Amino acid sequence: MRRADPEREPPGDGLAFRPGHEGVPLGGRTPSGEERAVPEPHAERGGPGTLEAVRSSPRIAAFIAAADDFLGAQGFTEHGFRHANLVGHIARNVLLHLGYDPRTAELAAMAGYLHDVGNVVSRAYHGQTSAMIAYDLLKELGVEPRDMAQVLSAVGNHEEQYGVAVSPVGAAVILADKSDVHRSRVRKDASIDMDIHDRVNYAVEASFLRVDPEAATLTLELRIDTTISQVLEYFEIFLERMVMCRRAARTLGCDFRITVNDVPVL
Repeated sequence: MRRADPEREPPGDGLAFRPGHEGVPLGGRTPSGEERAVPEPHAERGGPGTLEAVRSSPRIAAFIAAADDFLGAQGFTEHGFRHANLVGHIARNVLLHLGYDPRTAELAAMAGYLHDVGNVVSRAYHGQTSAMIAYDLLKELGVEPRDMAQVLSAVGNHEEQYGVAVSPVGAAVILADKSDVHRSRVRKDASIDMDIHDRVNYAVEASFLRVDPEAATLTLELRIDTTISQVLEYFEIFLERMVMCRRAARTLGCDFRITVNDVPVL
């Protein structure tokens, strides 16, 4: 696992839309909070060890859809194709912008897409269950054992209760997953008055993970409607996640920062 040539052209931001699985757009978000697609980062896409190969698995698609339904029944926010696509592509973009080679970035994309599939079994320890499910798929796809190990460790270590950023791939998945706080995750039948998680997510009008390789910073930029939820509530439920993000950023040689409504808070 290596960083690419730092002299190379950095990946562009890209605005072209390309439909994703179940009509979900692929990619990160614009600074205004809109989800968007990203450009094709390298010619490797579409082969057996790529995100596209993972996304083409009918079994994984069925598991992600069912897992999101099961979590919805338990009152959790959205964890379906939208979240899987977003985390996969944000994880890839983080590593590409930091100068990692395209293969390492692709492994992060695969891990990001698969990180929550274990919710089809149970919410408890779903990271580890996700890794077990991912193992069978990666084996079927003919992914090299060394690459498989990177994906499995990232998937199995993304939850703050027991996870550790053991590699750049794992760190990128943690940062991508924990940065997905946004009102688009709130379900139609949610109660923002009764549930603090729904209220905080709904209050976040925009979230953007900004990578600055020159300053070696990763900044989560949030725009929060404080008439819906006060900033304190965000940290009340997400402080442990933000600590995990700070440790993950350090694995990538960066500092983790947060701004809320253009005001630095971390």
